[in-house]
Amino acid sequence: MHDLVIKNGTVVDGSGGPRMVADVAVSNGIVTDVGQVDGPARRTIDAEDQLVLPGWVDIHTHYDGQATWDPDVTPSSWHGVTTAVFGNCGVGFAPVRRGTEEFLINLMEGVEDIPGTALAEGIDFSWESFPEYLDALETLPRVLDIGAQIPHGALRFYVMGERGAVHDEIPTDVELREFGRLVREALDAGALGFTTSRTIKHKAADGRFTPSLSATDPELAAVAEAMRAAEAGVLEANSDFEPGDFERLRQAAELSGRPLSVLLLQVDNAPERWKTTRDEIHAANADGVEVTGQVGCRPIGVMLGLDATVNPFRTNPAYQAIAHLPLADRAARLRSDRALREALVDGRPHDAHTAWMDYAFTRAHELGPTLDYEPDPASALAKRAAAAGVDPWQLALDTLAAGDGSTLLLYPFENYYNGDLEDIRSMLLDPYTVCGIGDAGAHVATICDASYPTFLLTHWTRDRTRGEHLPLEFVVNKQARRTAETYGLLDRGLIRPGYRADLNVVDHAALSVGRPHLRFDLPTGGKRLVQKPVGYRHTFVLGTETLCDGEFTGARPGRLVRGAQPRPV
Repeated sequence: MHDLVIKNGTVVDGSGGPRMVADVAVSNGIVTDVGQVDGPARRTIDAEDQLVLPGWVDIHTHYDGQATWDPDVTPSSWHGVTTAVFGNCGVGFAPVRRGTEEFLINLMEGVEDIPGTALAEGIDFSWESFPEYLDALETLPRVLDIGAQIPHGALRFYVMGERGAVHDEIPTDVELREFGRLVREALDAGALGFTTSRTIKHKAADGRFTPSLSATDPELAAVAEAMRAAEAGVLEANSDFEPGDFERLRQAAELSGRPLSVLLLQVDNAPERWKTTRDEIHAANADGVEVTGQVGCRPIGVMLGLDATVNPFRTNPAYQAIAHLPLADRAARLRSDRALREALVDGRPHDAHTAWMDYAFTRAHELGPTLDYEPDPASALAKRAAAAGVDPWQLALDTLAAGDGSTLLLYPFENYYNGDLEDIRSMLLDPYTVCGIGDAGAHVATICDASYPTFLLTHWTRDRTRGEHLPLEFVVNKQARRTAETYGLLDRGLIRPGYRADLNVVDHAALSVGRPHLRFDLPTGGKRLVQKPVGYRHTFVLGTETLCDGEFTGARPGRLVRGAQPRPV
């Protein structure tokens, strides 16, 4: 008898091959048959007119802290993610010496915009070494599988002390040997990779650059040699790709004999640089060096709102005087109090924040009911204000104060230089890219991109109006099998006999990423932006249903993944 049979669904199996109407049988957490399944089952689900998909494998998250206290790992679990990998961008919480935890919290708060108070309250820091951190992760049952990587910033600080926090401090030979020992120890214990950051965008909350910003060749070589010795792990890097940076990372990957995965995105100050990096990725692969580019599927955008971290009016004393009011009451005052409105528009301070807002309004759009993430530049707030003959600040005030005050503006600051997603489409279509910059768990009250696996299914296969769609089979492969392969997780991402039964049953016609909204549910009441989708009918992890119609079942079959997983025989 089968444990589960999903009948009559449209199976998109993750391979990139054509969809088919078929049944899927599951026993003991493993897919046992795909086709016309006969015989009894303990549970049968009729999936007629619905998609049956592999669980999403999200390789770029920042749940390093949240995974120690949150068994539900939201919002990713809402969006069909069944495996989440964190420890990216060189930040994380192990190894750590007792009494120095504050540095890692300060670094994570600054780099990934996670409230330090929430991290300090939520993490118990019962570990010191990276293997001990993995052991701690393993003790908490959760709804999805997780994997962790050892971060460069934590490693430097652990080995070098306060010197390690200064990016241009050079480790001694003794310290380099200790780097190698600890990386080898982490990989042997099951770390999925080693991560580093070489971007000036990454700063600790106290303003210092990320510790790994200018790591020299000997430092990278010490890590690479440890990876070669362990014969394990992916080298993940976030870089501005200034001249020579890619070559330095490529050399480290060659020395390690391990795959390199780098973030690939478009930035406004160098809008064509991503193409140069793409070409370098192609050249590396042609020379036998395995490199992937992690790409997004929509603009990276800051959310502007009355309760968001970025509130256009936050530096105005007139706004500060009412900031303590409940959101709906604030919105009502902003609509009705003429003197307050004049102070917010005509009397606004001229400071760095308002200067930034003046620019942001030239590109920001109201994220209305249609949730348009590929808006026409002509609909930007400043252009709408000019057409109406009003000050952009007045239009921003009217927009954000409407209703209960929860309206948000989306300011796309990366991946949208040309005002559309054609460059993103080129990145997605590239054979050496995978999906990987959703940053789930990070930028919690400024950016809201954890929903990007769902966005792939809605925008790119169904809703796009300003360009061509992408095939459903293609995007499922890109977000499931290809991401799994990048980290050597060869037992998942496919719906085939012998593979893990990590599955999503999706009502594609009804699927929506959900409206972004703020929740105050982090430790100490910290706030975060989330999107809860509609349209995921069932999510299974290792054959156990974890969500049904968007609600948790109470089952927590997720586990810590230690190291690469072999392909089923």
